[in-house]
Amino acid sequence: VQLQASGGGLVQAGGSLTLSCARNGGILSNYAVGWFRQAPGKEREFVALISRSNVLTYYTDSVKGRFAISRDNAKNTVSLRMDSLKPEDTAVYYCAAVPSASTRYLPRAAEEWRYWGQGTLVTVSS
Repeated sequence: VQLQASGGGLVQAGGSLTLSCARNGGILSNYAVGWFRQAPGKEREFVALISRSNVLTYYTDSVKGRFAISRDNAKNTVSLRMDSLKPEDTAVYYCAAVPSASTRYLPRAAEEWRYWGQGTLVTVSS
């Protein structure tokens, strides 16, 4: 499973970006899909996830109300809409996927995810 993350860039504080995660040569609908980020000098941290069949979403506290994860099965993509961006959101963002038999599987630990994209850099200037 190859994942392709895109959509990163430079944005001013308060601005918005939408990241996209696509699977090359396959579908994502049977996978839980998540986003993680890693800032310089810090560990990779969980950001958001959407469960199989879009039943559930989950966000880390620091992005609740600002970020929204969604899935487009027709396009075979999962997007992360990021609003009201803050300088502390600056990081390399990675999408990840894990096959899921349950619509309520909500893995948040990095080691629970099987497939990873290459990362896309988000820089938020103050």
